[in-house]
Amino acid sequence: MLTAKQRAQLRALANTLSDTLIVGKEGVTDAVERQLDELLNAHELVKGRVLESAMLTPRTVSAALCEAAGAEPVQCIGSKFVLYRPARDKDKRKIVLVK
Repeated sequence: MLTAKQRAQLRALANTLSDTLIVGKEGVTDAVERQLDELLNAHELVKGRVLESAMLTPRTVSAALCEAAGAEPVQCIGSKFVLYRPARDKDKRKIVLVK
């Protein structure tokens, strides 16, 4: 569970990120979940976008992806969302959260 300070830190880091995960009209599929897992392993922080054709809200997509990947929701604004999961290997962690 992220604290308010940690969430603020991650929001600041996500500000400069481009959308790397796009959820289309098919919604949350196995392919999207696999891609999210790869992105989280590589970057720890992922910004995604839900297309209007998806007929899903970013909050529901974010919740479903968090449950599937074991990630934490950071932010949902408009059609975009940000997810965080620390790298499994402690030596490969790039983001150090404040306490």
